[in-house]
Amino acid sequence: MSIGAACFDGLSTNGSQLNVPFALSLSKGALPNRKPGFPKLRCLFVLALMAISSPSAMAMEDHSQHRGMMHTAKEEQPTTAMPEPTDEERAAAFPDLGGMDLRQMMDTPIMVYALLDQFEWVDTEAGSALAFEAQGWLGNDAHRLWLRSEGERADGETEHAELQMLYGQPMNRWWDWVAGVRHDFAPSDAQSWLAAGLQGLAPYWFETEATLFLGEGGQSGLRLEVEYELLLSQQLVLQPLLELNIHGQDDAERGIGSGLSSAETGLRLRYEIRREIAPYIGLRWERAYGETAHLARQHGEFTEDTALVAGIRLWY
Repeated sequence: MSIGAACFDGLSTNGSQLNVPFALSLSKGALPNRKPGFPKLRCLFVLALMAISSPSAMAMEDHSQHRGMMHTAKEEQPTTAMPEPTDEERAAAFPDLGGMDLRQMMDTPIMVYALLDQFEWVDTEAGSALAFEAQGWLGNDAHRLWLRSEGERADGETEHAELQMLYGQPMNRWWDWVAGVRHDFAPSDAQSWLAAGLQGLAPYWFETEATLFLGEGGQSGLRLEVEYELLLSQQLVLQPLLELNIHGQDDAERGIGSGLSSAETGLRLRYEIRREIAPYIGLRWERAYGETAHLARQHGEFTEDTALVAGIRLWY
């Protein structure tokens, strides 16, 4: 029997007397025999002690009941697997788009990119000259119109100038294929070519362009350009490059022989004031080979030349 039960059990209503338990021995955990005439105050004191300690016991009881209910709920959950979706449900979740390309459905704005890679003064053995090389494109990630141009002018005459207009599409993450036309303005009379090739990023981060040309009268040519950018600091960039030109047949009017006709290498060090603006200095080395070198000697021209260059690189 608990203390509270004993206390209430000892209460009576026979007149003014109350029979209550004797609670002096609470620390011993037992109740003594009830004695008549025990003061009411002591019973109330016992009940007050019970009231202080009862919330924690009630909370423990409530938590134990709650845990029991959770375990019961877990045990009562169904263990059957979800049914396999039907063909109709799969078709509703993944509808057939009829071959439509999602990229065409998204907003793909037209963008513009322009790079003046070289705009430089050249100090050669034959004298000084002004040279340029530029490229750019107009389009989006899937379709682009490329423009490439290069040229050189010395002693008031244009020694070399060309313009390429190419359409390009990406083949994969690293490479694009391009096709279009090339037009030579100098040397000699103007000449047009069909052009097709690849451009992109080769392993070890070499920027590469390989373009095949088919010209008038069965002429053909192949140009290979490779560049690399070595970051010496956040603003200093060292750029080596290599260009090879190969032709399928002789063209004496333009001083071109079949086979490997010319090679050009360069080394330019630029300082990027901003990413878009970078002055540079460097060296350029050129050499003619085979029949091209023979034709150059016949015209009293150098077959090999080393030049100091200084210029600026701009892009937008």
